[in-house]
Amino acid sequence: MGDQGVLMKAVLQFTKNQWICAALLFCFFMVLNSGFFWKQMYPIQYEAEVVKAARKYQVDPFLILAVMKIESDFKPNRSSSKGASGLMQLMPETAQWIKERSGLNQSDINQNDPQTNIMMGTWYLAFLLEKYKGEQVKALAAYNAGQGNVDRWIETDVWDGQARTISNIPYGETRHYVKRALFYYEQYKAIYGDHFNIK
Repeated sequence: MGDQGVLMKAVLQFTKNQWICAALLFCFFMVLNSGFFWKQMYPIQYEAEVVKAARKYQVDPFLILAVMKIESDFKPNRSSSKGASGLMQLMPETAQWIKERSGLNQSDINQNDPQTNIMMGTWYLAFLLEKYKGEQVKALAAYNAGQGNVDRWIETDVWDGQARTISNIPYGETRHYVKRALFYYEQYKAIYGDHFNIK
């Protein structure tokens, strides 16, 4: 029997259920390899607000999106049990500090307004990135755990501030946060490439 005969015999031996399974696996494979699927997993929401804040404070928009995805999953009214609120999940005391330092010191400012919250959170990211000389790992750890904790860990050699030693961060929540933020950031860059052209 030739190769074609062997192939036909194998095809005929497939049951209806096996054909259905094969078709479903093929469809699943196609979905996983489609841009549409990954853009649903990692959406760009509040794009105009993100671009405006990214331009103003010179922060990578993909980093802003990664932080938003972790902090609130793009839900503007989300509040944490600790009191953080808004898309970028700012604590009240941090928000007040940002207002005073950034010039957004209006008494009637609504920090939960999406545009305001993104602007304030991005200002804070920019501040942390400047403080830590552009090192995203340190900036992200400080965004989650606070500057004081990160500075103390580094000063006392508990953590050296590098990505390869994230496991040395004392707070489990912060370890997980930094890992997720870096992963989401890389995913956004891989999916959207040069989508943004921030100058």
